[in-house]
Amino acid sequence: MAELQVEVVSVEEKIWSGEASILIARTTEGELAVLPGHTPLLGELVDPGEVRVRTTEGEHTWTVHGGFLSVTAEGVSVLAETVSSPDGAPAGQY
Repeated sequence: MAELQVEVVSVEEKIWSGEASILIARTTEGELAVLPGHTPLLGELVDPGEVRVRTTEGEHTWTVHGGFLSVTAEGVSVLAETVSSPDGAPAGQY
């Protein structure tokens, strides 16, 4: 099964990177699901918004504040001003 290379970063640190089967995020154009082989795009993330990444180990969820989602042939990058866990605490590194 094809995997998607994903990287979630804030201005201050890399939060998470790895392989995933799907990434779901809300952009200013609406909710977007990114699967392996997705067409390249650049989207502005809603503030605040939620980013979910499904891996073989389970699902990771973060709240992002500002930033962009970039999909390229190499994978997906979530570039946010700040990233926190769903309970509002700083995300730290996963």
